[in-house]
Amino acid sequence: MELIIGLIILLFSAILHEVAHGYVADRLGDPTARLSGRLTLNPKSHIDPFMSILLPLLLIFSGSPVIFGAAKPIPIDPFNLKEGRKDIALVALSGPLTNIILAVAASFILKIISSPFALSIIPPLLFSIFYFLFSIVITYNLLLAIFNLLPIPPLDGSKIFALLLPEKEATVYLALSSIGIFILFFLLLFPIGGFSLSNFVFNLLSFSKSLLMP
Repeated sequence: MELIIGLIILLFSAILHEVAHGYVADRLGDPTARLSGRLTLNPKSHIDPFMSILLPLLLIFSGSPVIFGAAKPIPIDPFNLKEGRKDIALVALSGPLTNIILAVAASFILKIISSPFALSIIPPLLFSIFYFLFSIVITYNLLLAIFNLLPIPPLDGSKIFALLLPEKEATVYLALSSIGIFILFFLLLFPIGGFSLSNFVFNLLSFSKSLLMP
């Protein structure tokens, strides 16, 4: 049951992440996501069999300290955006920012129900259920935000980082998107020079949770 609940929370967090991309793109001049029917919370429009279901399950059953998943990417046509790379970066930022907002909102709710007054009126079992649910919301949304902000193409962080590069270098950098997912998993599985991306993500997650968990 906990596994199913966790996957549902992860899936809808990823869907909100992608819908945020599409909504911001639409506001900035690109209606592609809206016209393709992707500005919806209907899971059927967003589920990717591997990234939304198989990958999280593989990570869970392998005992990985970091659980990750994603919804089907929202279609974006950068040629419709009004201010080129700047708007691309804003669209990219909207996804992780949505996850951070969800994590902060869940933290706020947890702090309210953990107050002495709330604890005096909420039955212990109900409090445990709420605490469990909102803790997962915080954890998975922080993970989605941290992962997607990594500056590895095609993750959102690469589009934000590209804004800092000259246009020619940014184009070459973003062209790594076709192999970027392999680079990401290689760095997650194999430490290089004493640096472990998995440990970095896990430590950053732990630190972020320490700021939000009551």
